[in-house]
Amino acid sequence: MSRSPRDDAAETVPVEKRKKKVAGWREWVSLPDLHIKRIKAKIDTGARTSALHASKITPFTKDGAAYVRFVVHPLQRKKKPTATCVALVIDHRRIMDSGGRSEERYVVRTILAIGHSQWPVELSLTNRDQLGFRMLIGRQALRRRYVVDPARSFVTKLKRRKGAI
Repeated sequence: MSRSPRDDAAETVPVEKRKKKVAGWREWVSLPDLHIKRIKAKIDTGARTSALHASKITPFTKDGAAYVRFVVHPLQRKKKPTATCVALVIDHRRIMDSGGRSEERYVVRTILAIGHSQWPVELSLTNRDQLGFRMLIGRQALRRRYVVDPARSFVTKLKRRKGAI
């Protein structure tokens, strides 16, 4: 298959000049609807769905709708501070982890903020205690918004608030 000059031109345009923003392989993000101001997330384009570390996951019904209450420890390798969160359940999905193990998970929709941008994303809730990052951002959450530069970290700027979790 031959390449056209247009193909070459697209490759020579630096990523920063394209319409999509650039994210590194790990970024500080926030989940404002869940009152989580800072959490370090791994960007994983190999994962379809994003995942959030959650413990004490308790389903309940309110006004006929399914909700879930859960606790998040936003800082890696630390049990404090904690954030107790409540979210509307939008789905239950069987999700396969990177080790090939399948698990049934609650899926919620919430706002994800990276840098100065924010938009709704779907998050599966799971125990990520043994993993290096409390949050994983999958390709569906970044689709049409960001490209990932795997050689860079913390490209986006999230304002650090004193005492914020």
